[in-house]
Amino acid sequence: MKKHSRDMTLPPDLSSKTGTGPIRHIRPIYQNSLPPCNQACPAGENIQEWLALAQAERYEEAWQHLIANNPMPSVHGRVCYHPCETSCNRKHVDQSVSIHAVERFLGDQALLHGWKPKFDAPPSGKKVLIIGAGPSGLSCAWQLRRLGHNVEIHEAGPMAGGMMRFGIPAYRMPRDVLDREIQQILDTGITLKLNQKVNDVLKAKTENGFDAVFLAIGAHLAKRIDIPVREAGKILDAVSYLSAVERGEIPKLGRRVAIYGGGNTAMDAARTAHRLGAEEPVIIYRRDREHMPAHQFEADEAMEEGVIINWLRTIRNIDGTTLTIEEMTVDDKGHPQPTGRYETLEADSVILALGQNVDLSVIERIPGIQLHEDGVVSVDEHMMTSVPGIFAGGDMVPSERTVTVATGHGKKAARHIDGWLRNQPYQKPAAHPVMPYSKLHLWYDTDAEASSQPVVTPEEREGFDEIIGGLTPEQARYEAARCYSCGNCFECDGCYGACPEEAIIKLGKGSGYRIDYDKCTGCSACYNQCPCHAIEMVSEEVQK
Repeated sequence: MKKHSRDMTLPPDLSSKTGTGPIRHIRPIYQNSLPPCNQACPAGENIQEWLALAQAERYEEAWQHLIANNPMPSVHGRVCYHPCETSCNRKHVDQSVSIHAVERFLGDQALLHGWKPKFDAPPSGKKVLIIGAGPSGLSCAWQLRRLGHNVEIHEAGPMAGGMMRFGIPAYRMPRDVLDREIQQILDTGITLKLNQKVNDVLKAKTENGFDAVFLAIGAHLAKRIDIPVREAGKILDAVSYLSAVERGEIPKLGRRVAIYGGGNTAMDAARTAHRLGAEEPVIIYRRDREHMPAHQFEADEAMEEGVIINWLRTIRNIDGTTLTIEEMTVDDKGHPQPTGRYETLEADSVILALGQNVDLSVIERIPGIQLHEDGVVSVDEHMMTSVPGIFAGGDMVPSERTVTVATGHGKKAARHIDGWLRNQPYQKPAAHPVMPYSKLHLWYDTDAEASSQPVVTPEEREGFDEIIGGLTPEQARYEAARCYSCGNCFECDGCYGACPEEAIIKLGKGSGYRIDYDKCTGCSACYNQCPCHAIEMVSEEVQK
């Protein structure tokens, strides 16, 4: 195992003042910092908190803390691209903590054991309309309900879930898990009306006595591109195709299918087509792999299953089942450039996966509402549009379009809607400084590789059964224990054992420590021994 040296360097203005003596120049203080995983989470989860509870096998309590910020951990543990893990300090030692796998474990345990959310907010007497039952709308509804408001969701489609249902195939997002977590949200007293398309927002708000509205319509409209077509073959868009599969209205594509695009939706469309009988699914993408928008693991899984990816190619025209393809090259800025070299490809059908737009017809009758230059709705820092009382989030506002980002929007909007309804504007608390890896004092051996989730082999992947399994309780506990608790005391007693003056006083489990400054000499032993850097050394002058 590797040994990890401790960075015991004090801040420059204090480094010359260390040591003991009759006059103490610096003193230790306990100070919390922000873990990088928490900072990176688009849903604003307190990841470190629920990991600590999971490590202690207090699983239901961990789940309760988790759902305070994100009501669908089973879903997110499967479909979130976990930027928290990209930011995890542990990656500098061996591998990031598998946060998403522990989150999934807690969500699945809740479904298995029938745990119920615990909250008790007094009724506010206010009523909020949410348009759209996707991740942003469901998250906003959940948070508003926790704040005591009455909530009604109007969904234009026949089922709730939005792009979680109609854009993510079942082999990644099992429908029973999705349905049960949605029902868990609704069981708190939220009204859901399906097949309820809202054509006039202001009319719906006024006639039904709503005090505020949250617009959460997903990007279900496929972007169009002009490709010369001499004789139209079978051409579909990826969003409509995946949606049709979800509804059981499966289009016949033929043996050879070309998918045009390089995002995650293109990968999902190709893998879905392959499962439904396409023997030769081919993805055509105009850039190289390094510059594709899809995540690397999505491309890896697609190719494992037999999907062919033709990088640096673009479709120039379509003549029946014959596609004219031009080879491309990527310039220094990563932009694709034509080469003038052409080839042909035969395909029974073409699926266009070139991105999605939001249907903004719902806001056409709202006077004065402003649109963003990106073609979506403009909102201020409170998630409110230019029309008082009408808020928006998720795909409807400028942002990255992921389930977790949308969930974070819903939570943020709910807090601001609550503040607006109570005439007490919500103020986000000031964040603690982020704790980087360079400031940790890892004095112990820490090598412990991440747990692996079971994966169905490509040869065994048939139909739409889930291909990635969950952690066992033993694995989940082990994985949670890999967390360094960056920047926050986890009561390891390192400071207590290191102090030569016995100036550290234990306050009891869960209450941390206190420093007896009548005994403390400012020697920094506790600071050097704290692995998570929950102690700072500050000048005595600061304390005066």
